[in-house]
Amino acid sequence: MDILGSILNSMDKPPTISDKQRALMRKQREALEKREEEEKEKLRVFRNTVEDKIANLMKDDSLKKHEFEPMEKVFRGIIHDVAEVAGLVAFSIGMDGDDRRVIVYKIEFQPCEEELAALRRGEEWDPDKAKQLALQKEQEELESKTTKDFVPSCDYKEKYERLIGKESAKDAARSVLTNKQYGYVPNANKKDIRSIEQTLADLQSRKRMKLSQANAEGGNSSSQP
Repeated sequence: MDILGSILNSMDKPPTISDKQRALMRKQREALEKREEEEKEKLRVFRNTVEDKIANLMKDDSLKKHEFEPMEKVFRGIIHDVAEVAGLVAFSIGMDGDDRRVIVYKIEFQPCEEELAALRRGEEWDPDKAKQLALQKEQEELESKTTKDFVPSCDYKEKYERLIGKESAKDAARSVLTNKQYGYVPNANKKDIRSIEQTLADLQSRKRMKLSQANAEGGNSSSQP
């Protein structure tokens, strides 16, 4: 006898399966297949129900949305799929678990981000209250921008000191920081309160002064050798 034969003879034979065990295994397999078929049929019936509700939503012009009751994830997935096929939008809201549900909207009535966020938090959506909050937020942002401390981009005191002297530079820099914007001129300073006669007189006076200076400079230059 060869070595392989001796090894095979020395090994234990595999356990045999009795007819009773085979019948039990077959029964278990059939029960599993039956449960799977029942589950498939349950999902098929549920999908048909969802399709009917979605169809009614699309046909009724008075309806904007349809809210389904809370359900398990597998059923919510079917609702999302049916809504997408129908060209609608669906959102899951509520906490995970018993309160998680789906709301299907017509495209033209889909919620804004604020409304959707409120629904997901489990809060009631109030459009009027939302508008008031939006206006309040906008007003606060506007006030924040106008009251924000001004930070100059350069040292205005040093800048003016080189041009008009140290003491005058202090006043100029203080005026710039007080007005909060470089180059700001009050409206009152923009108005010329002089009369027409005063304005013409000032112009003529400046013109005569320039002519006098020009004549003086010309006389000085001609007297030099």
